[in-house]
Amino acid sequence: MPRKPRMYMAGVPAHIVQRGNNRDACFFKDEDYRIYKGWLSDACRRYGVELYAYVLMTNHVHLLLAPERKEGISLVIQSVGRRYVQYVNKTYRRTGTLWESRHKSSLVQAEEYLLTCYRYIELNPVRAGMVKHPADYPWSSYRYHAYGEPDSLVSSHPLYLSLGSGEDRLHAYRELFRGGMDPALIQSIRNAAYFSMPLGNDRYRQQIEKALGRKIGFDARGRPKRLEER
Repeated sequence: MPRKPRMYMAGVPAHIVQRGNNRDACFFKDEDYRIYKGWLSDACRRYGVELYAYVLMTNHVHLLLAPERKEGISLVIQSVGRRYVQYVNKTYRRTGTLWESRHKSSLVQAEEYLLTCYRYIELNPVRAGMVKHPADYPWSSYRYHAYGEPDSLVSSHPLYLSLGSGEDRLHAYRELFRGGMDPALIQSIRNAAYFSMPLGNDRYRQQIEKALGRKIGFDARGRPKRLEER
């Protein structure tokens, strides 16, 4: 079966998921996370891509990216992936692939789902049972959004800025995490990424189809399978 073409559009946020091959670890010590972040920041600047939210887990990453040009995201993922694989193989004296063959992605309807996607991404370590609160996990954008901790990797989306100014915005953001996420909403985000579907309402999907000049839909008939990915 031919691969689906990538669904990226200039200025449109996309939720990216890249996993370690066979779900094996891709980060082994703190220095690995720092190096990955540095190269990701370099690539985003080079290819004109804004990063709005992220989490680096032990065996996968979640990134919320928006490109100036539609090819920007693919260039970022390829650039960081190659550099990081070379680094890991040399550092840990290993060979072979590190990542799954293709990263997953879904366009995100900003007005309806952007901040929800922030929450989904930054709550990953909590859902995985690694920490009790997202602030306890050092390798995500939560501390930037919730406490104003400096993070040169992250850009502030206008919807995040619209929460208020200064401490009011930080407090409003923390309030978004007071309750848990609806399991059905979590499943929708997972399915959208896994099946490369837009995350948005029917009108948004129609707009994407018109912009791309083609229909979009699931590869398999019937209801999408329930995914247990975090």
